Amino acid sequence: MQRHNLRSQNESNREELIKYIVQGIQEVKGHDIVDMDLREIKNSICDNFIICHGTSKRQVDAIAESVEKSVKENASINPWHKEGTQNAEWILLDYIDVVVHIFNEQNRKFYNLEGLWADAKITQIDQINKE
Repeated sequence: MQRHNLRSQNESNREELIKYIVQGIQEVKGHDIVDMDLREIKNSICDNFIICHGTSKRQVDAIAESVEKSVKENASINPWHKEGTQNAEWILLDYIDVVVHIFNEQNRKFYNLEGLWADAKITQIDQINKE
């Protein structure tokens, strides 16, 4: 099945998914959580990137596990695709409309997704969604 055929048109589902992703990240103290809204960028591969980082391989792995658990328990959704779990330096969890990037701090700075996708609407989540 092609990726674009799987994309959800339901805005509230996307927002709920982001909420559960952020909850999973915050549960294990992920750092510098950013929501990059890519919907206004032509030919973007998804609607949103959620980006964060951990300070160790163990924390990066724990963040990914926590996100998967939070989304599965609250929305009954598994990632469509995931990468990077073996080395835990950059783990990607692909939920079709939303792609989660969990970096170690060094790789986050090196790959600089926020800079590469600077045309996106970027929202710092840490200060906004803590409940």
